[in-house]
Amino acid sequence: MVKRSFHLYFVLIFTLGLAVAIAGCTWNRPDENSRADRDDQQQRDEKTRDEVAKATERLKPEIESAGRQLNEAAEKAAEEAHAAAQGVKEGWARGMHAPLNLNDASDKELLELPGISAPEARRIIRARPYREKQDLITRGVISRSSYDKIQDQVTVN
Repeated sequence: MVKRSFHLYFVLIFTLGLAVAIAGCTWNRPDENSRADRDDQQQRDEKTRDEVAKATERLKPEIESAGRQLNEAAEKAAEEAHAAAQGVKEGWARGMHAPLNLNDASDKELLELPGISAPEARRIIRARPYREKQDLITRGVISRSSYDKIQDQVTVN
């Protein structure tokens, strides 16, 4: 889709460039040509301009369509880039912290875990010590859904 857009732009620019080159290559100094030659040249120039205008007019709908497609592709790429950046940011934030030791974490540290409320943090502290982090579930300290959110962020030492 984008490749086709670039192809259409290339064709348009090439056509315009060709017209300018043809017009520029046939230019002669006024004192070297007769009036008839200048009139012929002027007619050829007008014909070239007309042909370029017609070619441009024929390509205009395709160019506009390609422009819309290119704009849509750019918007989609921007959205995907933003989502990727958010993922990197979240991953970086998670990765910066070492796993939290359930046996010596403060309630403030426990509250920083996703989905852990103040009552859950107090229950975690009261149920210490833990031999395994799964003890949170087997002892009924927190729910399975809460555990699933924090299991990669906690440890037991």
